[in-house]
Amino acid sequence: MTNQPAPDSPAPELFTWEFAADPYPAYAWLREHAPVHRTRLPSGVEAWLVTRYADARQALADQRLSKNPAHHDEPAHAKGKTGIPGERKAELMTHLLNIDPPDHTRLRRLVSTAFTPRRVAEFAPRVQELTDRLIDGFAARGSADLIHEFAFPLPIYAICDLLGVPREDQDDFRDWAGMMIRHGGGPRGGVARSVKKMRGYLAELIHRKREALPETAAPGEDLISGLIRASDHGEHLTENEAAAMAFILLFAGFETTVNLIGNGMYALLTHPDQRERLQSSLAAGESALMETGIEELLRYDGPVELATWRFATAPLTIGGQDIAPGDPVLVVLAAADRDPQRFTDPDVLDLTRSDNQHLGYGHGIHYCLGAPLARLEGRAALTTLLTRLPDLQLAAEPADLRWRGGLIMRGLRALPVEFTAV
Repeated sequence: MTNQPAPDSPAPELFTWEFAADPYPAYAWLREHAPVHRTRLPSGVEAWLVTRYADARQALADQRLSKNPAHHDEPAHAKGKTGIPGERKAELMTHLLNIDPPDHTRLRRLVSTAFTPRRVAEFAPRVQELTDRLIDGFAARGSADLIHEFAFPLPIYAICDLLGVPREDQDDFRDWAGMMIRHGGGPRGGVARSVKKMRGYLAELIHRKREALPETAAPGEDLISGLIRASDHGEHLTENEAAAMAFILLFAGFETTVNLIGNGMYALLTHPDQRERLQSSLAAGESALMETGIEELLRYDGPVELATWRFATAPLTIGGQDIAPGDPVLVVLAAADRDPQRFTDPDVLDLTRSDNQHLGYGHGIHYCLGAPLARLEGRAALTTLLTRLPDLQLAAEPADLRWRGGLIMRGLRALPVEFTAV
């Protein structure tokens, strides 16, 4: 059974610059007329887009949809175009976004202790210190680009601290990461070169840490040391697996938070009633509205537009559409989280929304491991900005803002603001 577009309504054009600026009308059309839609992506790969909430939850938890690219029935022209550019050549494929149980279960267990609510809470003072330091860098100027000067460096430095990257090396990571999130906006091959440099650095850092590793773990031991310790105590973690794990924690752990802060602040700046209500709540020393508000910002315009690649390993049916073995499937989280069958007034930003089981961080065994840290960073960033710079406002017309190209993530290239200098 194939979903056919309505004859009186043309299918929207996907993946244009206009679409990137506001994909939600197109996703609404797909939910209504072609909820499981086969399309050719800009890379040339053909994939199924899943856009309804119920179908999305099913697909995210369906074990017949593998994360391993080896299951892709890919033509020659599509080889290597379904993951992070450069990860194959850099031997960084064996990470959580590319593997299934039992390897996924084993590797996830090794790092899960670093992201427990307790460990994340212990990290909160460092996140607040970074947040204040970055705002100090532009507060006296009265203007800033909140992406490049704030939303981007904050999670980079935080995840580097968590991994155990020495402070003197963290600016290198910032440069490599900056190239990675430009997607098509940087020099040709720049992403792959940055991935290769990061791979070389991580291999050397793992070697140095292994040489200096004390016999017993200290409280709050960094994550790379913990991976090495687990490997040396029989967990069978190869050097490639350790490097790939560190790489994906950095890659997945920073851009999602860049976009949470950037998209979230943009949503608040363009919804002054919601922003004023939140500021009043914060001024009264209350935190409840920020707690529900972060979840609503994740639902309304979340940092991850499409869940990462899945590949059918057996014939299956999603939303009445038959999927063949080897076919790529992309779950459109942004579309599912605006589904009126699941959310009342889904196109309305409501920071008080309580029944908010959004899919912003996924669902099932691949639910985002770093979600507690991302939420902490998002709350700290938005709370501090709204408190320290209370008259913050956009310094550009919304129509003039540009969104980064790319398939998986959704985020602004820049977010110029102005405020009273302090």
